[in-house]
Amino acid sequence: MTCQDYKELMMGFLDDELDSEQIQQFKLHIAQCPQCAEELDDFRKLKAVTDDMNLVEPEDRIWQQYWRNTYNRIERSIGWVFFSIAAIVLIIYGGFKVLEAVITDPRVEVALKIALLALIVGLAILFVSVLRERLYLRKRNRYKDVRR
Repeated sequence: MTCQDYKELMMGFLDDELDSEQIQQFKLHIAQCPQCAEELDDFRKLKAVTDDMNLVEPEDRIWQQYWRNTYNRIERSIGWVFFSIAAIVLIIYGGFKVLEAVITDPRVEVALKIALLALIVGLAILFVSVLRERLYLRKRNRYKDVRR
């Protein structure tokens, strides 16, 4: 193996991800190669520093300030609208393809076809009902301007 091969194993060695044979070969190489030993020492120092680091979450005040910006709210809303529309279209298209395959298959019994159609019609009616309910309540939300 070349030094480059051992350099690729360094982080695995430091993270205890190598098997016993790789560890033995790696230690033997490090004992004989001062350049790789020095680089391993540098990686140990770097790992020690990064292990002690903690990510800091922004304060609530910063998030409130961020979401007060109209552009940020509109951007997120538009993204969710496009994502939702695309997901709905793909689910409906896939549902129709499955339905088409089941209906045109002569091996599938008529009762199963009718039950599948009833299921899809029922889901569509429930979806429209929940959507109308959400839109109705959104317009009449008394607490939308109340802050926690």
